[in-house]
Amino acid sequence: MADDLTAVDAEHSERRRRQRFVARRWGNVCFWVVIDGQRQPLNDLSLEGFSLPMGVPPLGNREFPFALQLEGIPDEIRGVARNMNFVVGEGGGQLGCSFVSFEGDGAVQLHDWLTVHVISTATIRISEKEAAAIVSGPSLI
Repeated sequence: MADDLTAVDAEHSERRRRQRFVARRWGNVCFWVVIDGQRQPLNDLSLEGFSLPMGVPPLGNREFPFALQLEGIPDEIRGVARNMNFVVGEGGGQLGCSFVSFEGDGAVQLHDWLTVHVISTATIRISEKEAAAIVSGPSLI
């Protein structure tokens, strides 16, 4: 089983090119994902995918429908994602997922959510244009 998991990780390792944003604002989770009817907090989010805490690794690489939620906003972003990797950590692990597709204007809406998130969490004054460039730009890590 461990050899199978290692092979899946090596073959499908996460390689996000875009900046990841911590899914917290002022110490509280602000981005959530609903998978199989269960609402779960995200660790981070980008234009390419997300990660979430998970106790055990999923079985293989699979695609699944999701709904992203932003705390305090009634709208959802829906689409299909694929699990890409699982990293073991304290108290379980972390599942990394990439977006396969979005419903409607979900990709544009996600960009808008992340732009507002960057503006609201910045420690210095930042314009909407600068925040949008950060969201669309390459990973800074």
